[in-house]
Amino acid sequence: MLVQAKLHVGVLLVELENELRALGWWESQAPAAQALQSQQPFCVDTLEFSQWLQWVFIPRMQSIVLTQQPLPKQCAIFEMATVVYREKSLETAALQRCLKNIDAAIMSQQVLH
Repeated sequence: MLVQAKLHVGVLLVELENELRALGWWESQAPAAQALQSQQPFCVDTLEFSQWLQWVFIPRMQSIVLTQQPLPKQCAIFEMATVVYREKSLETAALQRCLKNIDAAIMSQQVLH
């Protein structure tokens, strides 16, 4: 069952990338290395949330899925997205739905333990 959760998260990560691309928020050039090393949650002091998703969250989660590491015990990226995109809720509805599904997939594997 945990393998299915990881596979589902992997599929959702592809969906997340597609949503970022559809919004025109997928970047071809990575931010400066220093920006990626922020100690703040979601790198709020150095990156836009969409940049954090692309350059930090997606690569970390893909690595977890590909190397068969345990998924995080909790995930609340949807909650952050609702705050960040409160002024763009219609424009970002599909993106937020994807993030909500990622949270749910990660949290559902905790119920299985």
